Amino acid sequence: MTATTTPATAGAFRTTRRRRATRSLVVTCSLALAVSALFVLTMMVGSFRLGAGEVIASVLQLRDDPSVDFVVRELRLPTATSALAVGLALGAAGTIFQQLLRNPLASPDFVGINSGAGLAAVTGIVLLQVSGLAVSALALAGAVAAALLMYVLAWRDGVAGYRFILIGIGAVLFFDGLIGYMLTRARLSEARQAMHWLTGSVGQANAAELRLLLGALVLLLPTAVLLQRQLRALELGDDTARALGIRTELGRAGLLATAVVLTALAVAVAGPIVFVALVAGPIANRLLGPATGGIVPAALTGAALLLTADLIAVHLLPTPLPTGVVTGAVGAPYLLWLLATTNRQGAGG
Repeated sequence: MTATTTPATAGAFRTTRRRRATRSLVVTCSLALAVSALFVLTMMVGSFRLGAGEVIASVLQLRDDPSVDFVVRELRLPTATSALAVGLALGAAGTIFQQLLRNPLASPDFVGINSGAGLAAVTGIVLLQVSGLAVSALALAGAVAAALLMYVLAWRDGVAGYRFILIGIGAVLFFDGLIGYMLTRARLSEARQAMHWLTGSVGQANAAELRLLLGALVLLLPTAVLLQRQLRALELGDDTARALGIRTELGRAGLLATAVVLTALAVAVAGPIVFVALVAGPIANRLLGPATGGIVPAALTGAALLLTADLIAVHLLPTPLPTGVVTGAVGAPYLLWLLATTNRQGAGG
């Protein structure tokens, strides 16, 4: 009976695994098509409307039309590319944090990384009177420094998810208090510039920042995919991961570093756009069903969310607004729902 059951069990396992792989592939390809369509649509709409063929021909340099090329390449392509790159980075980083710390609230928004970047940027604007690339460099340094501080404070023979999150929430409150103090010391023009940066907008990046983020995505997204086996093992707990041959703290540090760098570069490019990293992973998991935890689907979901938010913020509202206003308006109700459902399920800590 055992001999009969074992092949049957192995066959059922292979069938389930094949179905999950198929669903993952279908969802990933569908998300990629949706992101591509939104990317083109972002460059079609505006005061000077264009067709999809004109946009694609201009981006790929298949046709020479100076007026269309100026609108597409000079005005709209940088913003669309920024939304795409920042969404990919935040979606991937958010799901890495959530899986690694085993908590749906584990997001760069709530563990001090965004606030650390914001404090460094506002300090530069108010005290050093810097702008442009210098603000982005300070934000990048602030995000990395905040992440290192969280890791050191949360270390107790390893990093536990709830301890990391609780320390992160405390750091957010501390950093936000310092940001508020800085704003009270600022002149009106500096306060306006700082508040615009803190809201987050994909249209404020310059070419150098965007190239840096795109280069990081080319390197770090494949790295994150290669580390996904370690991530899945760490989700099962440190003891199980060690039994599977995973060096737990080295693997956790590598995954956290990947997520932190992606977040820091995204914040440096667009400011601290909230809630995209928080919601991208759960939405992707709903689409994936049993094949949950994919980093690439979560990254594509983040890109789709940010491209959609930018379309709404710029073209569908009576007055154009920064992208972060739309993501905050959508993300806040989701956070309340998440807190309520997590508490009912007894996973709230």
